[in-house]
Amino acid sequence: HSGHHNFDMSSPSGQKPALKTPGSGQTRFQVTEVTELGPATSGERIAAGTDGTVGTTGSKVPAGGEESKGRFSVVKFVEGTEASDVAQNGDTVRSTGSHRSSASGHTNISDTHSNTYYLRTFGHNTIDAVPNIDFYRQTEGPLGEKLIRPSLSELHDELDKEPLDEDGFPIGEESTIAEEAAAKEGTKDQAKGGTVKFGWVKGVLVRCMLNIWGVMLFIRMSWIVGQAGIGLTCVIILMATVVTTITGLSTSAIATNGFVRGGGAYYLISRSLGPEFGGSIGLIFAFANAVAVAMYVVGFAETVVEMLNDVDALMTDELNDVRIVGTLTVILLLGISVAGMEWEAKAQIVLLVILLAAIFNYFIGTVIPMESKEPKGFFGYKAAIMMENMSPDFRDGETFFSMFAIFFPAATGILAGANISGDLTDPQSAIPKGTLLAILITGISYVAVTVSTGSCILRDATGDPNDTSSVGDLNCTDAACTLGYDFSICKEGGCKFGLMNDFQVMSLVSAFGPLITAGIFSATLSSALASLVSAPKVFQALCKDNIYPGLHVFAKGYGKNNEPLRGYVLTFCIGLAFILIAELNVIAPIISNFFLASYALINFSVFHASLANSPGWRPSFRYYNKWVSLAGAVLCCAVMFVVNWWAALMTNIIVLALYVYVSYKKPDVNWGSSTQALIYNQALTHSLLLTGVEDHIKNFRPQCLVMTGYPNARPALLHLVNAFTKDVGLMVCGHVRTASRRPNFKEMSLDHARYQRWLMKNRIKAFYTPVFAEDLRHGAQYLLQATGLGRLKPNTLVMGFKNNWSDGEMKDVEMYINIIHDAFDLQHGVVLIRLQEGLDVSHIQDPDELLSSHEKKDAGMKDAVVSINMGGKDSEDGPPSQITSAQNSPLILRGTICIDVLEELEGTKSSAKPLSLTDQRLLEASQQFKKKQGKGTVDVWWLFDDGGLALLIPYLLTNKKKWKDCKIRLFVGGKINRIDHDRRAMAALLSKFRIDFSAIYVLGDINTKPKKHNVLSFEEMIEPYKLKEDDMEQEAAEKLKAEEPWRISDNELELYKAKTNRQIRLNELLKEHSNSAKLIVMSMPLARKGAVSSALYMSWLETLSKDLPPILLVRGNQQSVLTFYS
Repeated sequence: HSGHHNFDMSSPSGQKPALKTPGSGQTRFQVTEVTELGPATSGERIAAGTDGTVGTTGSKVPAGGEESKGRFSVVKFVEGTEASDVAQNGDTVRSTGSHRSSASGHTNISDTHSNTYYLRTFGHNTIDAVPNIDFYRQTEGPLGEKLIRPSLSELHDELDKEPLDEDGFPIGEESTIAEEAAAKEGTKDQAKGGTVKFGWVKGVLVRCMLNIWGVMLFIRMSWIVGQAGIGLTCVIILMATVVTTITGLSTSAIATNGFVRGGGAYYLISRSLGPEFGGSIGLIFAFANAVAVAMYVVGFAETVVEMLNDVDALMTDELNDVRIVGTLTVILLLGISVAGMEWEAKAQIVLLVILLAAIFNYFIGTVIPMESKEPKGFFGYKAAIMMENMSPDFRDGETFFSMFAIFFPAATGILAGANISGDLTDPQSAIPKGTLLAILITGISYVAVTVSTGSCILRDATGDPNDTSSVGDLNCTDAACTLGYDFSICKEGGCKFGLMNDFQVMSLVSAFGPLITAGIFSATLSSALASLVSAPKVFQALCKDNIYPGLHVFAKGYGKNNEPLRGYVLTFCIGLAFILIAELNVIAPIISNFFLASYALINFSVFHASLANSPGWRPSFRYYNKWVSLAGAVLCCAVMFVVNWWAALMTNIIVLALYVYVSYKKPDVNWGSSTQALIYNQALTHSLLLTGVEDHIKNFRPQCLVMTGYPNARPALLHLVNAFTKDVGLMVCGHVRTASRRPNFKEMSLDHARYQRWLMKNRIKAFYTPVFAEDLRHGAQYLLQATGLGRLKPNTLVMGFKNNWSDGEMKDVEMYINIIHDAFDLQHGVVLIRLQEGLDVSHIQDPDELLSSHEKKDAGMKDAVVSINMGGKDSEDGPPSQITSAQNSPLILRGTICIDVLEELEGTKSSAKPLSLTDQRLLEASQQFKKKQGKGTVDVWWLFDDGGLALLIPYLLTNKKKWKDCKIRLFVGGKINRIDHDRRAMAALLSKFRIDFSAIYVLGDINTKPKKHNVLSFEEMIEPYKLKEDDMEQEAAEKLKAEEPWRISDNELELYKAKTNRQIRLNELLKEHSNSAKLIVMSMPLARKGAVSSALYMSWLETLSKDLPPILLVRGNQQSVLTFYS
């Protein structure tokens, strides 16, 4: 087996995806086989190694957990009985002999399709895999296994010769897939054993027809014809059919756009419109189905009670009997549905046969007129009756719309097929065919029943054979009279027969009465059963997604079919409550509204998805149109209000409340909804629109590139900048990572995702942008030039002040000062933030520990975490240095050279030790901008006009909730003899800018000489960095200056003496005036590039800002950012 060991080390990676080949669409699990070898060897893997050998027999060893010595994590792909293991590590994936399935019933998968692929990649020895449906599965896909195609790094990374150095791919990654697969083991078994899949006739057509033909057909249709007349009834049917047809088309479009799981309408809507709409409609749809159970059961009970009434066997009065019968029925149905759904599909067929027989029985009955039925109003097809029944005759305050409201539930039920989408063999073709055909057939049958009842039966009849009229009477106005009967007494009311009075008139007409009763029973019970089944199923799907906390208890399934028993009980309770209302005409409109709401949303989601123009929206059902769908959605809403305005209002309020609740809760799901697609579309369009507009001073916004390093490494910096950019301007957290040997891009992209999530979770509106660079300055240049998009580009660089500059190497200072110069070169403003305690807390708390444990899992393996700090830039806080590289690297895996300055500096690395005093102070200081600032002042030292950025930032800051108790005090320089004049001029300017301030101080003593001891301490500070060129040869001096460009020449010191003194003096003034300020905003001194050495510039900044409250050194790019013109 040694050959395999070398192959391990040398191949870029083994065959992660060699496990299965693309096979016929239906088979759940493909085994690569060479049928020619016969079944005995079919299980031996064909290992297409990169060493040019195709090993068939050498690979009988089961996948190598033994040899892996802990370097590989094993991924289990669990299917029915065997597990195929893939041992894999960062660079190498071995799948040696991973299938031991030679004679275990898998040999049947050897159709031509899998033979063509038996070497996976056209017989070439390569790890690249050919396209295979299994690569595209989601892990929990019920139809098959998930395979992993070789990752880009496996195909593309160079191979490491030393076994130790696996370029640190997070090995933990793959184990999660193994866990998922293991977790799915149970469901896979059931998927194999117990599931029955339906075709389009049995699964969709039959169900939809049964659900659409409900009670209404037999016990309300004739009454509606009596009230509205044949013409208007046909209009009602047509309107309802238009609504359902459009919805049917929309449903077909969504259902054919990808694989549909169980959960029906809820699944369709939530996966296309997102959890907000999906969640609200899921609850409402499940509730509507539960109430529908009540409606159908009440329809059934009414019929039973009528029969009892006929034989005088009532228990109490009619209404209570309906309640009693309904309760018993629903208990029976619950028992049936809980017992199991195996026979349900067969029962549906039986019920359909009974139903069809009943309908035919009625039509046959219409053509056999019988003498005995005439007094009750049935005469067979007569033109006179048809003419009379053509026009409406509304009674008891009924109207066209109330008729429509009562009829409409008879048209609903078109989602019955889609609701069991999980149980169809091919939902993509079944749902469109079945649903649309069902709508057509039922629509035609309704019209036929309307015309025939309207042509055969009188509106009113007494049922008394003696009420005849002599044909001789000339004043015959109604059809009854011409047919020889006189039913005029019915005008007063009290008649029991005819279209208007007898709900059971269809059984009177039919050839064999009891068959109609059987039809009613079958129609009601089948619909009730379907609703009783689909409500818990939809509800279970909703609870599984865990959108509403607390409902998760209902997600639990029992038994091998994963039956939602708890959901059944809940549905039963809701149904029972509505059965006790016992009034069909009250229940019907409520349900109609709920169903209409879901139809409206299905239509809307098709419109929305087409509008969002997302590449993922490509339904295989082509006959939909976004505008028709929109019209459908509007129609549904209109119909809701027509049917019952108060119920519609209630429904809308409920949907809205649930929508608001879910969008506020923001469940942790990502279904690729069209809402996301639309947001992207709008963002893109608006970014482009924005680019077309020239910037205007009024619209200037500070767009900050903040050098934070890891976003949680410098909380103070982050919170302060967030305070003045939140909802105002762009904020980008830049992070320069310097790699010691080879950049680990995979880790960087993982970190990118984690930290962006961390920012969102902490409600910080910022983007995190890490880059790899040779050093800090290059990284900063990349960020300054490339960050942003069109107008959304940073215009201000924000950095922390380099507190520890004098301890580290001077080349870091040179780099730091050069970043400032680069920013000015690129026309950016610059803001430096200095806290006396420092900013960087990452040495106290490792950046990862600040992420929650759940976040940590994603990052893969992080056992030995060391920050690699280049050249000692990092110490308890070099704000920008962080940027360098706290790069977490599993040390053993990488063999990197780690220079950890922190340990040398303080000797503290472990966070287990109690914190030192300085660290405690640092942690307190780092959180100070997070909390609300109490009363205090923000002191603005606006000494030089930089365009107004130094004034704009404090203004934006004090506008925020946390800072609103702070007042702005303004300090400006001036001449002693005209202090009042300067103050008035400044006040006038500020009032023109409309910026509130509490006081203006004009400092006349800026140019007085600083105190002696301060000048001395400054000279002491710069002593080590002097060039001292007067003490040496000119050549030596030039050479030294070239090698160490930061050195300060005596000439330069002399030249800038006044400026130096000013910084020292300003620091004295700051201590005098602003020692108790919450925040100081100060104009930053500029240094000419090339003329002032970086050590001198750094010393100025240090001198100016030392021993003060938090201070911002601000310098805009000398262009106005404030204007007083409207």
